[in-house]
Amino acid sequence: MMNRMEKLILILLLLSGFAGLAQQPAAFNITGKVADARTKLPLAGAGVSVISIAGNKILNSTLTDSSGVFSFSVAPGKYHIKIAFISYKTYILEHQQVDKYLNLGLILLQEDAKLLEAVNIVGEKSTVELNLDKKVFNVGKDLMSKGGTANDILNNVPSVNVDANGAISLRGNGSVRVLINGKPSMLTANNGLNQIPANTIEKVEVITNPSARYEAQGGAGIINIVLKKNSSSGLNGSIQAGIGTPTYYNGNINLSYKTQKVNLFANVSHFYRNIYAYEKNLQTTIRNGASTVLNQHNDQVRNDNAYSYYVGGDYYINEKNTLTGSFYHDLQKNNDTTSYQYRYYNGENVLDSIISRFEDYHEPQKYNQLELNYVKTFDNKDQKWTTSLRYDFWNDDENQDITQQKRFPSGNPVSHLSSRDIESSDDFYIQSDFVTAFSKSARFETGIRADLRAIRSDYSTLSNGILLENYTNKLYYDENIYAAYAQYANKFKRLSYLLGLRTELSDIGISDRKATLSKDKKYINLFPTLHLTYNLRENTDLQISYSRRIDRPRFYQLNTFSGLSDTRNLTVGNPDLNPAYSNSFELAFLKKWGHFNLNPSIYYSHNKNYFQNVLSQTAEGFFVSTPVNLGYEDRYGLEVSGTYNAFKWWRLSWDFNYYGFKQHGEFQGKQYGTSNKTWFTRISSRMNFPKSLAIEYAFNYQGKNADVQSTIAAQYRANIALSKDLFKDKLSVVLAVTNLFDSQVVKQQFITPDYQFESEYKGVGRLTRLTLTYRFNRDKTQKDRLPDEN
Repeated sequence: MMNRMEKLILILLLLSGFAGLAQQPAAFNITGKVADARTKLPLAGAGVSVISIAGNKILNSTLTDSSGVFSFSVAPGKYHIKIAFISYKTYILEHQQVDKYLNLGLILLQEDAKLLEAVNIVGEKSTVELNLDKKVFNVGKDLMSKGGTANDILNNVPSVNVDANGAISLRGNGSVRVLINGKPSMLTANNGLNQIPANTIEKVEVITNPSARYEAQGGAGIINIVLKKNSSSGLNGSIQAGIGTPTYYNGNINLSYKTQKVNLFANVSHFYRNIYAYEKNLQTTIRNGASTVLNQHNDQVRNDNAYSYYVGGDYYINEKNTLTGSFYHDLQKNNDTTSYQYRYYNGENVLDSIISRFEDYHEPQKYNQLELNYVKTFDNKDQKWTTSLRYDFWNDDENQDITQQKRFPSGNPVSHLSSRDIESSDDFYIQSDFVTAFSKSARFETGIRADLRAIRSDYSTLSNGILLENYTNKLYYDENIYAAYAQYANKFKRLSYLLGLRTELSDIGISDRKATLSKDKKYINLFPTLHLTYNLRENTDLQISYSRRIDRPRFYQLNTFSGLSDTRNLTVGNPDLNPAYSNSFELAFLKKWGHFNLNPSIYYSHNKNYFQNVLSQTAEGFFVSTPVNLGYEDRYGLEVSGTYNAFKWWRLSWDFNYYGFKQHGEFQGKQYGTSNKTWFTRISSRMNFPKSLAIEYAFNYQGKNADVQSTIAAQYRANIALSKDLFKDKLSVVLAVTNLFDSQVVKQQFITPDYQFESEYKGVGRLTRLTLTYRFNRDKTQKDRLPDEN
């Protein structure tokens, strides 16, 4: 439940909205589009202002969206209209009479050569764009990401966090769906985002309450990673190379060739690094009044070696029909070694035994993607039909070779354990969407979609050459999701609304070769959505949204075999896991004061049948973590995002999220429940100096957190980067240090009447990297074409 302060903020925001509704006079809409005069590319984030002729006062203003389009309303009268964008000459339309709907058409801005020489901030966009159904965070020229991966980008996006193991959460909630260009991809699973170079990302869309056009999967919402796309003619490209310490190398070559009829593109990349990690566990077990202690220490060297290439082309059949075909291949080789040491103590704290365990882990992952897209436009520029067909096929071969020996007391034989798990999948994805406009503001969209997935997991285990039947089987998982949706958007004076309804039929089956389990689940659900945005005067928007979501169990949460690296601390899937459902509400507020943007929001969600990992102890004293369905979870929070462009050369950003949750449920006769409040914040600073020099700094803090069983200590992380452009911006050099203070350590504690379990894990430490990017026939504002575009 919300406390008094949160209720007060909610009431004040609602009252301000009602006050604005009551005071607004009749108004007329002004629309237009802003683009670069040289390239004709749209300029997103350009400022458009209405200025009074008497007194030269700004009466209303807005920012262009990702297509360069702007729209807002003013009272009848005569005004000056100013269009401004960083590094471009300001454009002013004087004495514009507004007594009806006014379309200003295409407005072309000229680059300001003098400003470009003084301060090099070409193409930077507004940090936050508030749309009807999503927030858009433009990556711009984020220095932290140069030479890094998609995970580095996400760790700089407000509301989003990536932990030391690569797990992604949105507003502290891990039930989030990650898409690439609006589509599911296996690259978003198993920490695969580390294979996507960060310099290929255009923007990240954070969709906390998705509209009906998006899949309903993901109780916390959707994170959509939008990749860059080449749009310049002729042969052009870029070459990137990076080196870092500890061992870190990356390289990327991007080429494209575009004519009036075809656009051919290719990308080749390589990524190599070593990660030195450790884990400490302290376990105390109390039985029959006596206690035993296990002190465990693990040292790990992780090696990631990834190659990928992407080739394809657009064929412009005519001005209204475009066909795109592409093929993407990714090979990642994980070669890891881990040393385990277990020290057992009796009730008198006297050393009882020492066991050593060593694991050699080898895992080649092969991912392939074939895609065909068709886009048809019409005489009505607001009408479009798109169809996509994609086939993904991948193979993941996990091999474990483990030796173990009791070192104390001495004289014990060495035991040998080996396991192999071959996972493979065939995924078909089909989607067709049609959008049309009935008027200047009325828009209708509908579509159908099918996701067909077949995953197989064939695993076997040998102990000293003898097959272990309990750990030898083959799992069959088939997931077929069929969906259809429709949504309608319109605008009435200052009120914009988007109404949508989506239905999804889920047909899921899981079984095994030994016929020990057979689970078939088939269900159909309706997912309504509602988004309302009221444009208050003085650059102020108020938004209310609602969506119903589903969180289906992922394959790894159902798989009963997840490896035997540490038999004393196992994670085992649960094939009986059922989907969870959530109803989410949000009130958001966007205010702009010149160079200052503020976006506070209040949110609440009720989650039924939610997932929770429960830790239990076996008779041998080992621990097993299993995901189960618990009763309900209520989450609520207050989020504030702000940006301040103190000067043309200095931008400050701040993100603060205070949230709480209440969890309650029952599993195997045990009651589980807790309530907790915590917070996290992110502060960043970007400075651009003459001579194409820039510096960026970011600080992240996550407060102490707890769930029904465990408590996680507070964490913090700082990053810094320095950039310099040379040879007329053909060459960019970036020096970046992530996790500057080597502080990213996860400390977790479980306390029950029968046992206590404390753990400390450190994965990626401080990383220093130097990245060089060279461009030919392309300036640094132009974009690359990468996978999953259409």
